[in-house]
Amino acid sequence: MNFVPFNSRDIRHKSIFGSLAAGENLRFSVLMPRSFRCSKVTLVIHDDFNNYSYHDLTWSGMNGENEEWWSSDYTFQSAGLYFYHFNYETPFGTNHIYLQSSGVGVFASTGKEWQQTIYSPDYKTPDWVKGGIMYQIFPDRFYFSGEKKKNVPQDRVIHNDITDTPVWKPNEEGKILNNDYFQGDLKGIKEKLPYIAYLGTTILYLNPIFEAHSNHRYNTADYSKIDPLLGDENDFKELCKEAEKYGIKVILDGVFSHTGSDSIYFNRENRYDSIGAYNSKDSKYSPWFTFNGDGTYKSWWGIDTLPETNEENDEYIEFITGKNGILEKWLNLGAAGFRLDVADELPDKFIDALYKSVKSLNDEYFVIGEVWEDATNKFSHGGRRRYLLGGQLDSVMNYPFANAILDFMRYGIAENFMETVVSVCENYPKPALDSLMNHIGTHDTARILTRLINFELEHKPREMQAGYRLIDNEYTLAKRLLKTATVLQYTLPGFPSIYYGDEAGLTGGSDPFNRAFYPWGNEDKSLINWYKKLGELRHSLPCLKKGKFIPYSAMLSCVAYIREGKEQKIFVIANKNNHDITYNLPYEFHNTVELIKDIPVTDSVTVPAFGAVLLLKDF
Repeated sequence: MNFVPFNSRDIRHKSIFGSLAAGENLRFSVLMPRSFRCSKVTLVIHDDFNNYSYHDLTWSGMNGENEEWWSSDYTFQSAGLYFYHFNYETPFGTNHIYLQSSGVGVFASTGKEWQQTIYSPDYKTPDWVKGGIMYQIFPDRFYFSGEKKKNVPQDRVIHNDITDTPVWKPNEEGKILNNDYFQGDLKGIKEKLPYIAYLGTTILYLNPIFEAHSNHRYNTADYSKIDPLLGDENDFKELCKEAEKYGIKVILDGVFSHTGSDSIYFNRENRYDSIGAYNSKDSKYSPWFTFNGDGTYKSWWGIDTLPETNEENDEYIEFITGKNGILEKWLNLGAAGFRLDVADELPDKFIDALYKSVKSLNDEYFVIGEVWEDATNKFSHGGRRRYLLGGQLDSVMNYPFANAILDFMRYGIAENFMETVVSVCENYPKPALDSLMNHIGTHDTARILTRLINFELEHKPREMQAGYRLIDNEYTLAKRLLKTATVLQYTLPGFPSIYYGDEAGLTGGSDPFNRAFYPWGNEDKSLINWYKKLGELRHSLPCLKKGKFIPYSAMLSCVAYIREGKEQKIFVIANKNNHDITYNLPYEFHNTVELIKDIPVTDSVTVPAFGAVLLLKDF
């Protein structure tokens, strides 16, 4: 067995697991072989700016006859991201201890360093989010109230059959206009609130609802107005008011990194009477955008219909975040927060202002960002981001967990799943960890049932995606895999997010095939009932709100972990094998209650093929 001088995930070596607030005391302890004749051990800490500090550890006692402990207390005084390793001196010279993997250190001349996240002591996140369940709706594709709308532009193509496939073929000019609509609206969502609540929903996340001239509405035309096909301000206000009666809060998609070219601010298509930035350099909106000398302009990912905003422009920032600005308007009308689209493409100056504005109105408003990687060590906009250190975001969309769940259900590599989960738990501040948006499908990914069977479909040509359907045996297997995936999704730190229709059996590839209309009248009722059951279980288990995550085992295509609260523990076991397994339980879970299928429990439990069990231990 390899000697382990330091393990950041072992409280014998590091007194607090994971991140901590500035000002908290932390004890580092390094174990050295007596044979090394060590005379000095030094903790070496630095930040991204190569500001180094050195702190000597002191000899603190023996560990048996052949090993000795060196320890020191240390307090990080300021929020930030830090990195550390250890130096040690022997009669043979100076060497180092670096990170090998999974928190474990190794004696080496060079190597990786450990990360330590230090967040502001003032960093708090809304309590109502924790322990909740999110339901995400693509508004055009959920439910049509039947109400005739006013002032709808004539260039919109309306589907009369909700079973239609969204338009995906380019027009004669080779363009995909995204101008086909199914007429889902805000009143329709309000009508279906009893169903949404039936799933256990506490957070309703709406993809963009502001006026825009594409069905996805990520090309905002007017931040101050509801898109006419969705309704009006009063419809939004009434939706939020009615949702509150069901214990549901509504958050909106904030798309601030770009607008539409066909917008009141840019007005390239001359739809609006006002003078947009494209019409004249004298437009009041011109400073919001960046034009080149040849008349071209900076656009989001080079898409010319999405001119990129200058998010460091003071006037633009004030328009969005200032007194009587866009944020204040919609929060006052009933929204409980915002999801920030492409948060990694927004500069710190803008996010700082947005967070300050939202929290000045109500500390309980929620600000969540779209970040696809580990949000604690993300680089973008020329520097290290400080999303989760306090003062920027409450939390983020949890793509690392989503990928870990999907990869486990596809390939069964339990070790990789556990490493990803533990790494996030180690790096993320506790206030953010408890508030993570744990999705396994969104408007940006292929439908989960399809992804579980055809891993690569979303990367294939649209022609291939358009004709793809799950056959009967594939759909049956996908459902089994989805049920196990959702057990993981519902029991990991953070809150689960359902992408509308996943619970009803919708399948499909990437955009636009992942945005079909909800299959009212053709739902998979057994799958809906499964989600309902998970929702009931989640709300009945307080340990899932803020409880500790304790890894137990990860091997042979099986993962097991514990969530521990003040009054209860649960033991989760997921089996990716194509056969049942007998899992020998830790003593404290002998003869406990299995919550999913009421499977008998003794000193062991049978975990079904491609299935999961959930064991409850009350204190």
